[in-house]
Amino acid sequence: MDSATISPTPISATSRPSPRALSNLLFLVAALVFAMVVVGGITRLTESGLSITEWKPIAGVIPPLTGADWARAFDLYKRIPEYREINGPAGMTLAQFQHIYAWEFVHRLLARLIGLVFGAGLLWFAVKRAIPKGYGWKMAGLLVLGGLQGALGWYMVESGLQYRTDVSHFRLSAHLLLALTIMSALIWVALDLRRFAASGADRPSRLTPPATITLAILFVQLLFGAWVAGLNAGQVANTWPDMHGRFFPAGVDWSRGFLWALTNDPYLVHFVHRWWAWVVVAAMVLFARKVRKADGARAASVAIHSAFGTQVILGILTVLSGVAIGLAALHQAVGALLLAATVWGAHELGRRAA
Repeated sequence: MDSATISPTPISATSRPSPRALSNLLFLVAALVFAMVVVGGITRLTESGLSITEWKPIAGVIPPLTGADWARAFDLYKRIPEYREINGPAGMTLAQFQHIYAWEFVHRLLARLIGLVFGAGLLWFAVKRAIPKGYGWKMAGLLVLGGLQGALGWYMVESGLQYRTDVSHFRLSAHLLLALTIMSALIWVALDLRRFAASGADRPSRLTPPATITLAILFVQLLFGAWVAGLNAGQVANTWPDMHGRFFPAGVDWSRGFLWALTNDPYLVHFVHRWWAWVVVAAMVLFARKVRKADGARAASVAIHSAFGTQVILGILTVLSGVAIGLAALHQAVGALLLAATVWGAHELGRRAA
């Protein structure tokens, strides 16, 4: 038979790419990551992160159910420095331990749920051959980042089990920033897929120089915010705009040099975080105006303005309240929303580059 008469099998007969459905999955996972960031913040604020001293990816999904189970979990906690030096002398009861255990358990349970939802969802799309061409490696990359986040979370917890009464603020910041990076990547790819579904053409947005600069400025603020949380630096001053009557705080430890103080001293870290915020505000105002000029991007611009305005107010109120848990948790949540809005704006701005 003449080969010229044989027509190839249509693509639609072997695969049915579903960019919109896949984007919905990514948005769902991004929302779950956001929830995990919020719960993680509460876990840190309630000093709950070291309450579970074992890492059991499968068996750990079941909490202690009997009195003997709770006694064993409490006994394991009593072996670490946080209990021996802080909570033990303070007379921690089993009920108090169960309270902090619950927050850490929910945090880890959310992490497992994210892995299950994303992994099972991708498997379904793969079996149905519904992942659009060129997106398979992106999905695999996001899945790998999720696994790395889990390993990094245990690496963070491990830093507080032997020699410290808390976790390393460097490991804490790495854990938080990777979670925010994953959330941002999920949103970016989901927006690419949503545009693909609407236009029928795969034209991913590009990261423009203004967006890169704005995100870099925001990254610095998020980094120092994580260090503020890890060092309990928010509690060194409960006045604003001064720090106990001074613009620049007294008590900064310069004995080990500027770089050490910048990354380890709670007074200096707090000072940088509260004043770098205004650099972020200026960058966001300029960036949001640029985003607004893009076709159909007014909503992203409004979201950016709303997020950074709310975030500044919450930051000030958190300081004045002496780091009330509710306000501090909201402050971290809106910080994540500000990042999401900025990523949205960057994606809209990147349509021209695409």
